Amino acid sequence: MRTSEHTVFDAAAAEGILRRACALADVDPDGIEMLRFGDHAVFRIDGGRIISRVGRSPDRLPAVRREVAVAAWLAAEGYPAARLVTKSEQPVVIEGHPVTFWEGLADGDTYASTREMGELLRRLHQLEPPPFSLPPLRPFDRVGDRLERAVIPAGTRAYLGSLADELADEYDRLQFALPAGPVHGDFNVGNVLLDAAGHPKAIDLDGFVTGPREWDLMQTAMYYDSFGWHTEAEYADFVEGYGFDVRQWSGYAVLRGVRELLMVTWLSQNAGTNPRAAEEVEKRVETLRSGGSRRDWAPF
Repeated sequence: MRTSEHTVFDAAAAEGILRRACALADVDPDGIEMLRFGDHAVFRIDGGRIISRVGRSPDRLPAVRREVAVAAWLAAEGYPAARLVTKSEQPVVIEGHPVTFWEGLADGDTYASTREMGELLRRLHQLEPPPFSLPPLRPFDRVGDRLERAVIPAGTRAYLGSLADELADEYDRLQFALPAGPVHGDFNVGNVLLDAAGHPKAIDLDGFVTGPREWDLMQTAMYYDSFGWHTEAEYADFVEGYGFDVRQWSGYAVLRGVRELLMVTWLSQNAGTNPRAAEEVEKRVETLRSGGSRRDWAPF
């Protein structure tokens, strides 16, 4: 199935691309099951023994090639992270869409504790930089493309674009407390899983960049105090594991606003094919407009 700027990248299109990639990579496409759908369509194959990620569009290829390099670097450092299945050179590219194959972690649904997350993130931030260049963190680079593709009301698109411009100005004036260096880019409880031996490992490595370490601390902090997805005790364990509470930093509110914007624009990509996502986008935008509580934001 060919996808292009004129063809919707939906679950069926992603699975068609995956099946073609499996044939090229000598992977048996047995029991394909979709896990989630965002910038990548993520599938479980063969009961979770293999996890595959299908890039939403050809513009994901540079990031995926970097992800493959990051995986090799972390493996060489002995850092606990997802490992590639090495049957063939990766990524496999189908009609421009990058496809990668990863070793599954146990059942793929057992998450690390917040203390383990904090310890794992501290260990990551203590690594020496990789032997290749990581791009700098540019939080707003993909906002415009996401909004352009999103099937959302014109007023919603205009509001989010204006909010992005406002937050970009505030972001440029931030003074960070921690030194810059390699960051995961999307470090949250959904991206730290336990392997079969019960050891935590970081997954979803395509967001690695060079930037402020506060960026990696934000989601766990927000999941606690904005959304209530972590308890007070769980967040305290995360802080103890890492050794720094980003909520006490003067720029926290601004960076929280940036992260919230990205959560909304990320979800907006699915609004045209998922009515529940479309409804959630409008609900989130209303709370951004009003300054209301984020406690009823539903996880996606």
